[in-house]
Amino acid sequence: MIQVERQDSLHLKVSRVLQEETSHRLDLFLFVPGELGLTGQVIPEEDFYHGSIHVKRTYFSDRYRLPLVLSRLAERGKLDAEHYRLSLSLYAYQYVVAMESAIQPLIDDVRRARKNEKVEKAEREREEEQGREDDSTASEQGDQPQKAPENEQLAELEKRLAEHVDLAVSILSRLRRQEPGDESLHRYFATIDNYLSWFTEQRLLALLAGLPRGARFRPIRARLVEICRAEDAYRREREYNSARVTRDPTRMSNKMRLLRRLIEHPVTLKQKNQELGNAEQKAVKALATAVVMIFVSLGLLEIRTVLADLTALFVLAMAGIYALREVFKDDLRNTLWRLLRRGRPKWRRQYLDPTRDQVVGRQLEWFDYKRFSRLDDEIKRVRKRSVAQREEVVVHYRSSSRMSPTRFLSGYDHTRESLTLDLSPIARLMDKSSRRVYRLGEGDQVVREEVEKRHLLNLVIRETQGSAPATLERWKIVMSRSRIVDVERVHGEGPGHEEAPDPS
Repeated sequence: MIQVERQDSLHLKVSRVLQEETSHRLDLFLFVPGELGLTGQVIPEEDFYHGSIHVKRTYFSDRYRLPLVLSRLAERGKLDAEHYRLSLSLYAYQYVVAMESAIQPLIDDVRRARKNEKVEKAEREREEEQGREDDSTASEQGDQPQKAPENEQLAELEKRLAEHVDLAVSILSRLRRQEPGDESLHRYFATIDNYLSWFTEQRLLALLAGLPRGARFRPIRARLVEICRAEDAYRREREYNSARVTRDPTRMSNKMRLLRRLIEHPVTLKQKNQELGNAEQKAVKALATAVVMIFVSLGLLEIRTVLADLTALFVLAMAGIYALREVFKDDLRNTLWRLLRRGRPKWRRQYLDPTRDQVVGRQLEWFDYKRFSRLDDEIKRVRKRSVAQREEVVVHYRSSSRMSPTRFLSGYDHTRESLTLDLSPIARLMDKSSRRVYRLGEGDQVVREEVEKRHLLNLVIRETQGSAPATLERWKIVMSRSRIVDVERVHGEGPGHEEAPDPS
């Protein structure tokens, strides 16, 4: 299953778990509106690839209790420290990833509920000021059928909040019950415990900041406050952080960022990148120079025959020939290079085990700008292009990898790939001006609102693992110059999807 989520204001994160099949192929098609003026001259392909696409792969296991079992073995001296460190890092990393993906939708939902609460409160205050007691009573009675679905949504949101909070507390408690006694193992356990405690507190505080103020959410608000205070007291009791670091939010944030890098390092596969075609590029350059020099030499011989003496005309003719050589040499070289590299991979990426430096997989990558007419029929069908969108520019990224699960660390046969897509280069092409929209309020009151200009991007993803049928998904990305507003999946077909609805 492919997951696409907003990582921060202008970054998209595409995540997938690679199964046991050895070959994997991924195609990303980003449809950018033509009005933004994205071309190869504005943002070269290589600059977009190196600056906006970041790939990371980590070990993945669906046996979540494996690190806890390994910790018991480590206490009994039946497991080496390196294996314990890797297993505990994997446990912590998967908890962090799951927490991030689960809490962000909840934050969006509680903020939406709080906004609706403010709107309802403002309406009630306005009605009270106008003294429409009878009308307000009638409107409340008439709104009961409409508020029933809202109450059901709030009840469902309250249930989800309680479930996620209980699950987070349960995972932390289960981890802390397996605290190792060995000093060398305990130092790493303290590092992970410190970060997970702080990370959980931060996620719950972000959730708490957006909760509605009504009486309905007071119990869950009190529960969140209690958990956050307990985690803060737990870290102080354990003396995980010095008083100087605890008092300074900047120091604390920087320290936790470093701790997260330490946690991710043992489970993140090392990478070695290589640009393909360097030898071919030199050969093309030599060939283009040789071809141009043949015509230059023939031209010089012809001029010498016609103009036997060294005159000003002879010098001017030679200068013209050499000028033509400089013009056509570069054009010929670029044309030959495009024809030779068309459809071929541009980069190779090697994945190595972080502890043994053994190659566990290789990946070839493509990147280019495409026209809609040159896309596969399958992609055209999923995109369902309209006449109004015919000026779109298609940014295409492809990766084809072959992994060797037999070379993975013992106990792991899956990897998780996280592809981060930086949309800030595209955002800089957008207009930063805003527009004014007017609407009628109560009575003859005119309300003026400032709205920012937004653009709709479409992301079509095609994934093929082994010999299984391809998975196709289309996501709508609404963004402005300052942020990604919304990410929504509107179409899906293939393995993992019950039925393929008509794309719209």
